[in-house]
Amino acid sequence: MSDGIDIQTEGLSKNFGPVVALNDLNLTVRKGSVFGFLGPNGAGKTTTVRILSGLLRQTSGSARVCGFDVSTQRNEVKAHTGLLPETPGLYSKLSAVEFLEFIGALNDLSGETLNRRIDSLLALMGLEGRQNDLLESYSSGMKQKVLVASTVLHEPQLVFLDEPTSRLDPAASALVKELIIAMAEETETTFFICTHMTDFAEDVCEVIGILNQGILNTLGSPNEIVNQVGGNDLEDAYLKIVGGEVDRTKLLSWRD
Repeated sequence: MSDGIDIQTEGLSKNFGPVVALNDLNLTVRKGSVFGFLGPNGAGKTTTVRILSGLLRQTSGSARVCGFDVSTQRNEVKAHTGLLPETPGLYSKLSAVEFLEFIGALNDLSGETLNRRIDSLLALMGLEGRQNDLLESYSSGMKQKVLVASTVLHEPQLVFLDEPTSRLDPAASALVKELIIAMAEETETTFFICTHMTDFAEDVCEVIGILNQGILNTLGSPNEIVNQVGGNDLEDAYLKIVGGEVDRTKLLSWRD
């Protein structure tokens, strides 16, 4: 892998029996960039993230993440990356501080450095008044904030985010946007974001890939993709590419 590249895949594919979840993915993601992965449910986005983060073995092809081979250096990949899955787990009987201390310990963080990061992240997320309350008392949005904090706590070189704003209100979503942009610009953290939110992707991502039925069929900046298909915005372009444009003349046809 050449300098300045955090993800490089060549012919990456994954089959589950007869089902092809990912088909011949060739992708390059530059260090310090924010890459958006869009596609309908079942397109293969989460499968891709699981392979690239070392949780799932590919059927064929190869990938290097942060300079490490996902087939033979999975522990190194995990040590240099952070992952927020779409359906993460939390230890509900821990407080936010205790949970982050646990995550820190897993990543060899301790002492003053860990405590400072925990305090700063909880304050940033607006949770400083609830930091010692059990997570079982948190709303889904508050839990998501803690999970975002846990993902960036050890300052990974590359962060995988799968639907990071799915349970957040608009203010919290805006906060996550700004955190991503700031980390990418100031610390050269690379972000690989799977999302259904085209407005979020348009605001945050420098490059977007659109995956449909396991095939990466569109790649470019948001403006390039919009111009390529003659869309009004990214949402319109996305619907043109994957199908699903709304025929407004038929919306109320059921009333006839």
